[in-house]
Amino acid sequence: MAILFHYPLCPHSRFVRLVLGEFGITPDLVEERAFERRRDFLILNPAGQTPVFVEDADAAVPGAGVIAEYLDETRGLALGERRLLSEHPAERVEIRRLMDWFNGKFFAEVSGYLVAEKVYKRFMPSANGGGAPDMDLVRAGRNNIRYHLRYIGHLIGTRKWLAGERLSYADLAAAAHLSSVDFLGDVPWAEDETARNWYARVKSRPSFRPLLADKLPGLTPSQTYADLDF
Repeated sequence: MAILFHYPLCPHSRFVRLVLGEFGITPDLVEERAFERRRDFLILNPAGQTPVFVEDADAAVPGAGVIAEYLDETRGLALGERRLLSEHPAERVEIRRLMDWFNGKFFAEVSGYLVAEKVYKRFMPSANGGGAPDMDLVRAGRNNIRYHLRYIGHLIGTRKWLAGERLSYADLAAAAHLSSVDFLGDVPWAEDETARNWYARVKSRPSFRPLLADKLPGLTPSQTYADLDF
């Protein structure tokens, strides 16, 4: 049985959950508070970060990008035209570039700030940095998201999906990070209709349904979070 160590609002975990859903894999989900630095989890991933995917007792696959590559290498060909990492070299470069954009740049500028300040710090002891959110960082995340939405709108203005004519890892990475921020009510969807319509398409996929059902103690998702029509 496959196991995914994750945290519900961790955007990298959400990316892998979407990927697994597209592959038709339903793992056992183990909620992991990475900030607790649990010893057994650190053995699986010394970096101490979610997600970690395990389907062989002797091997753990750590990190969103590594998991995505692993799944493509072990199962990608079986998806045929639904493969999430194209078989064409130039298209693979673009998919990987955009995966890195959202899992790296977007996380560093938007989702990392908002999730850490508004979610993780609620559950962390004060000795480890928990407490009230740093509103300067929250404002930075809210400001930075605007140009990312414009970039998504720009891409979708010339393509069917973010990296080309087929759904790919790029779309799932972008949607995963946006979903974490959308849960918190911090996506200004009214500012880019093209980006919003693209997100609605991804959000309507069966692989997205488990994410829309996520609940966290003491946190209420935004009013339109689970609304497929916004």
